Amino acid sequence: MSYQALYRVWRPQAFIDVVGQEHVTKTLQNALLQQKISHAYLFSGPRGTGKTSAAKILAKAVNCERMPVSEPCNECAACQGIMDGSISDVIEIDAASNNGVEEIRDIRDKVKYAPNAVSYKVYIIDEVHMLSIGAFNALLKTLEEPPRHVIFILATTEPHKIPLTIISRCQRFDFKRITAHDIVKRMVHIANETGLKYDEKALHVIGAAAEGGMRDALSLLDQAISFSTDMVTVEDALTVTGSISQSSLNKLAKAIHEKEVAVALGALEELLLQGKDPARFSEDFILYFRDLLLYKTAPELEEAMVRARLDEDFKQLSESMLPEQIYEYIDILSKTQQEMRFSNHARTYLEVCLVKLCQTQVKSFPNDAPEMTELYKKIEALEKEITLLKEQSTKRSAEAKSDPAPRKAVRSNAKDFRVNARPIMQVLENATRQDLNAIKSRWGDLLESLNGQKMVQLAALLHDAEPSAASSNAFVLKFKHDIHCRMAMENETYFQTLSQTLEELAGTAYQIIAVPEKQWSEIRREFIEKKKPDGDQVKTNEEDPLVAEALKLVGEDLLEIKN
Repeated sequence: MSYQALYRVWRPQAFIDVVGQEHVTKTLQNALLQQKISHAYLFSGPRGTGKTSAAKILAKAVNCERMPVSEPCNECAACQGIMDGSISDVIEIDAASNNGVEEIRDIRDKVKYAPNAVSYKVYIIDEVHMLSIGAFNALLKTLEEPPRHVIFILATTEPHKIPLTIISRCQRFDFKRITAHDIVKRMVHIANETGLKYDEKALHVIGAAAEGGMRDALSLLDQAISFSTDMVTVEDALTVTGSISQSSLNKLAKAIHEKEVAVALGALEELLLQGKDPARFSEDFILYFRDLLLYKTAPELEEAMVRARLDEDFKQLSESMLPEQIYEYIDILSKTQQEMRFSNHARTYLEVCLVKLCQTQVKSFPNDAPEMTELYKKIEALEKEITLLKEQSTKRSAEAKSDPAPRKAVRSNAKDFRVNARPIMQVLENATRQDLNAIKSRWGDLLESLNGQKMVQLAALLHDAEPSAASSNAFVLKFKHDIHCRMAMENETYFQTLSQTLEELAGTAYQIIAVPEKQWSEIRREFIEKKKPDGDQVKTNEEDPLVAEALKLVGEDLLEIKN
């Protein structure tokens, strides 16, 4: 065959020709100049991005007679021999067809022999992820500690399938997809060198269809050259790549914007009759709206546009459409694209999608619309209310900080807390055991009722309290701890709730007089002493003859009376 495909003729022969991978080529060039060559490399990335080409360039550079150099000279005997394949020290292996253990063992046995014609023996293993587990295990030790004269370069499109033990023994370089701008720039260079007549817009169509692969772009360009007569035109590129023309996309977008369902469906029918792929159509339409949104929001980023060209129809559409509408169009198209992947009725999904796009309603109001004015008023009122609440909160915090001492002193100085003894004396004057037992019989029901009313705090406060003396309309409530008594007396709501609940249970409205346990003992003793000279009988808990006898025997100090 006298003719060679463009991607073979224009395969990069130096690092400068590797398009869009500067982060890889610069690192390798610095390593070559500093003579810090690793024993193993892993090149990973999508197809057609220059992995194998970079491996061959590196093999030439390390064996170049002018070493150290950043680029192979491609003129010396070593470079020329590697390029035409006459030097057997650079071995390229396809792991897709040589993936067994025996092939790798053969490599392992031969690496010990020194190279014949050049300084380094280089093994380039393409599609290395296709090796079997046994083959990877056979390669492992050799890859970790090869002889000084051997370099391994592994290339793959699926690095996740390679064992981590292999990856950790290599210097890894990730090749990225080439941008459409870099692809077009390279194709322009090739077209100018070969004397090809072309429309630059056609090259942009091919660059967008290549999806980041330089080899795919050159193959499409080769096909477009064969399809065209004297000059590669936009129509030639559209036909070869299966892409949709700009005029067709403009017509469809205008019909959708103007809600003309019949026109949109007619345009789709025409495209499908031309043999356009439904999946490719959905992709092109998404990219078209993406470019439309980009031009509308950031017109200065014209170079970032992927699919569309700035003709008059495109500019008019960008002015008439709202960003919210474009968001909705892209969202509907993306969902349709996902659904088409799992269906055999792609055309039906596209037709339904176009009807949805035509019926899309995006509610949007201009800034001076009545709805927006009303909304602004509500927002302003809410902001004023929030500001007022913040001021009140700040004022209360300042007052609390400015006067903390008196409240703290009242609560902390327990020694100064004394109850009024006179009401307690009055209760003791009229106290009877019958009245006291009547209250105590209802005390458990009282606590249960308070818990049922969710007065848990009050019920907890009364846990260590008990009635100690009672008359027909009042009783003394003794608290074990001073602080609990003080808390109950300071909160009037507690006694109101307690009195109301007890009235509901016993049918009598009682006056409640709180007293700490220590003060209760003192007041009761004082009351008894006052009654002794008169010989009156004390009508309290101590009226029981057994209690009186016990008092005579042991005295009040050693006796504790419990009901």
